[in-house]
Amino acid sequence: MKKLFLFIILAAGFLEIHAQPKNISFFNIFDGTFSTSSIANIEWMSDGEFYSTLDHTENGSEISKNNILNQEREVLVTDQMLTKAYPESGPIQRCSFSRDENKLLLQTDFESIWRRSSKANYYIYDLETGDIKKLTTSEDKQQYAELSPQGGRAAFVQHNNIYWVDLENGNEIAVTRDGKENHVINGAADWVYEEEFGFAKAWHWSPDGNKIAFYRFDESEVNDFYMTQWGNQYPEQVTFKYPKAGEQNSDVQIGIYDLASGETVWVDLSGTAYEYIPRINWTQEPGKLALRVMNRHQNRQTLLIANADNGKVTSIFTDKSDTWIDVHDDLHFLQNEREFIYTSDRDGFNHVYLYDLNGNEIRQITNGEWEVTELVGVDEAQEMIYYVSTEESPIERHLYKVGLDGGDKIKLSSKNGWNSMNMSPDFRFFIHIHSDANTPPTYTLRNSAGEEVRILEENQKARQKLDNYSLPNAEFLELNLEEAGTLHSMMIRPPGFDPGKKYPMLVYVYGGPGSQTVVNSYRMGHTQLWHYFLASQGYIVVSIDGRGTGGRGSDFRKTVYKRLGELETSDQIEAASKLAELDYVDQDRVGIWGWSYGGFMSTLALAEGSDVFSAAVAVAPVTDWRYYDTIYTERYMQTPAENSEGYSNYAPVNLAGKIKGDYLIIHGTGDDNVHFQHATDMVDALVKQNIQFETMFYPNRNHGISGGSTRLHLYRLMTDFILEKL
Repeated sequence: MKKLFLFIILAAGFLEIHAQPKNISFFNIFDGTFSTSSIANIEWMSDGEFYSTLDHTENGSEISKNNILNQEREVLVTDQMLTKAYPESGPIQRCSFSRDENKLLLQTDFESIWRRSSKANYYIYDLETGDIKKLTTSEDKQQYAELSPQGGRAAFVQHNNIYWVDLENGNEIAVTRDGKENHVINGAADWVYEEEFGFAKAWHWSPDGNKIAFYRFDESEVNDFYMTQWGNQYPEQVTFKYPKAGEQNSDVQIGIYDLASGETVWVDLSGTAYEYIPRINWTQEPGKLALRVMNRHQNRQTLLIANADNGKVTSIFTDKSDTWIDVHDDLHFLQNEREFIYTSDRDGFNHVYLYDLNGNEIRQITNGEWEVTELVGVDEAQEMIYYVSTEESPIERHLYKVGLDGGDKIKLSSKNGWNSMNMSPDFRFFIHIHSDANTPPTYTLRNSAGEEVRILEENQKARQKLDNYSLPNAEFLELNLEEAGTLHSMMIRPPGFDPGKKYPMLVYVYGGPGSQTVVNSYRMGHTQLWHYFLASQGYIVVSIDGRGTGGRGSDFRKTVYKRLGELETSDQIEAASKLAELDYVDQDRVGIWGWSYGGFMSTLALAEGSDVFSAAVAVAPVTDWRYYDTIYTERYMQTPAENSEGYSNYAPVNLAGKIKGDYLIIHGTGDDNVHFQHATDMVDALVKQNIQFETMFYPNRNHGISGGSTRLHLYRLMTDFILEKL
């Protein structure tokens, strides 16, 4: 009996191991079945051999110090230690070190505001004494707290003003006092800077910790936008400043506050014509602040150096374009205080340049018909630059290092796919992350020569899970179009694909300037998993990167200038038409869907290409660029007064009468980005044209349309629509 029992157990195990792979279910999209492990929350420590992590365990959060070579781990602080001192505190959610690594700034009770903005409670943990203190006595939450480089001070934003705290005596000093909601913001970005220039924290310690440089936004002349907050007997109004295309922006100034004197010097920009200040950075030279200022069209960017003592500026150089200039963080001042490194696409592709502080170009360090997509770091001791580029392929990323003189270039990645790196501050080691479209990420520790030191995470569980499911491989195709030339495409075919059958096809599109959906990278979020689910239901799912998308140089990316929607839509229609000619595609059942810019595109595709597409889903779509914000819209379209035809010709609200087929439009009423107004105007235009359609709104949901069971509901809604209409 024991032998028989053992045989049954072994047989069951054998059958489980060798069971036929199963199809992905709808609920697998959300239940974490295909989640992967990562080496996340890593903060390198100053010596480059240790890093800290914030880990969430069964007993709560804990911050540890880890040896990168042997993985020895020392726990520094835990939730229990914090709640012992402050019982009312929540779990630790984020942390940061002082430069000397003797103090930790702990963040709890995180509360999101817009896309990047937030507020929280902060605590200071002294690693030498073990003392924990609350950053401020205020009962209200703070924003963007940060320790000074020397660790003896901290500063934060609260109620639109900046404060600094002397950690020795607890004294709290106001840097600004004029902050007022919907009028003046100090130290935090206004809505449009946060969304389009990519930062919410708008202040910086000087390297010596004696000064604070900060933004001041006067948004009193910016028009108010109102959103209704549903759910109460009397719904409330949410009011915030949102500058729409062609309208008034905030007036922006840069202040430099001296902690010793308590005085603020304002950077003197009276002789400089500008609309935006997308970046400020302290240089290596004490008392020198770098500013990048741009005109409203964002096709001219000037680098200025401001004297922190008197606010006077010196112009270093100006970058110009016939279209637009993308804002980036690839500005690095060398410690020799004579030179700096900058990236630009002035020769048609984004590359690395070396300049002197008089604005003279010393040399172009990288060159070729490919793009540098990230400047990882500059090892000045070895005179080497580390970067990521598209040199192998626009749909891949690879790692390189090259000398400051442009020589001794070495490729640090070897496998096809998507490669990224997390470099130690001393440049001795980096964590290499590699994946491809069909392979979960692997994390390895490598030395500066790219040699593997050891494997940190292989995601074996995720790989085994994939073996248990019939997930088809993503395939990459090149499509040759008459006007656009060669376009990259990705296709997912149904499990058990039979070329003798006819399958419906769904196109997924985003298509915004500089974006890419066709990439050889492992992406298993809701969207990609939904595509695999649809494939299991007998659909071919494809994505095509048309003109305007990234990775292929400025001519390809910027050809859409002043006519958003025109060329991108044409490419989607022509590419889908070519794919529909394949023997195994049912030409009568071709659909398209997208979110945000992709919703704008899917709507236009159904209006302009109803002979190709029979159905479209548009989630949170832009339907009239006049309703979108100044910085994004005018970067590509100029103002409505300057480019009225460009705004009107491809506005979905103006093409509603051309829509034929099945159309589903979805929007959240609490969308602060692409306002619900876009959907209501589109619905109104469709009704006026007597065009039948389907719609769904999600009360109080933002642009991401999430929270609770919202995503489950949304994807079920779209699934039912696709299954019925295609």
